[in-house]
Amino acid sequence: MKKIEQATILKNECYVNNIYDMVIFAPEVANIAKSGQFINVYTGKSDMILPRPISLCEINKEEGTLRLLYQVVGKGTQYFSTLPKKSNIQILGALGNGFYIDENHKNHILIGGGIGVPPMLELAKNLQGNIHIFIGAKSDPILVKEFQEIGVTVTIATDDGSCGIHGTVLDAIQKEQPLADMIYACGPKVMLKAVSEWAEQVQIPIQVSMEERMACGIGACVGCAIKIKKKNTNDWENLKVCKDGPVFWGNEVIWNE
Repeated sequence: MKKIEQATILKNECYVNNIYDMVIFAPEVANIAKSGQFINVYTGKSDMILPRPISLCEINKEEGTLRLLYQVVGKGTQYFSTLPKKSNIQILGALGNGFYIDENHKNHILIGGGIGVPPMLELAKNLQGNIHIFIGAKSDPILVKEFQEIGVTVTIATDDGSCGIHGTVLDAIQKEQPLADMIYACGPKVMLKAVSEWAEQVQIPIQVSMEERMACGIGACVGCAIKIKKKNTNDWENLKVCKDGPVFWGNEVIWNE
């Protein structure tokens, strides 16, 4: 059940480059939120009516807070980056279907690319057993320390080779050949396609969190529709990332579209 809430900003600072770290007090949404879900954040400005969907990096139900790591890519997120501590913003959440967690699974592979890394942190906090995350970045990987502090094994891949393995997360995965009961991934579509194909080769189930552009975020429009295979048929259907996802099984997605 989603809720509209007036949230109070407790922190809003530049994390690295054009990525900002925001913590908001939103107890009603925090209470119902799950890893892999997102919220709609509203500017309240007449020239920026559409909300901006932002994934949940951390959920603290006891303190009633949500942590958001967002990248400044346009007018809306640029506006968010200027908001001072103690100011209020309207949010709607929690939205979408998050990650499926099987408590019998004891070995997990997490894969995050770019701004797809933040939702992996809350997921990692909810998993039991051995967790290995592969983080991909152009040059500056994010949240490395936070993952290490909760006991997650971290492997980094950077496009420029400035940190970790020189190459993509798939290069890092193929080099280490990890095994697990489940793979969870979030990042650019090209990355999700590549790691889903690898997962199929090694016969490990994979969940992918899609990053399609959204307009409404609640399933009212079809701006974020993607093609998903129908079970036990050769047919497909259009499903909405905001409502039916953002998490899908990697072998369900029709990638060559």
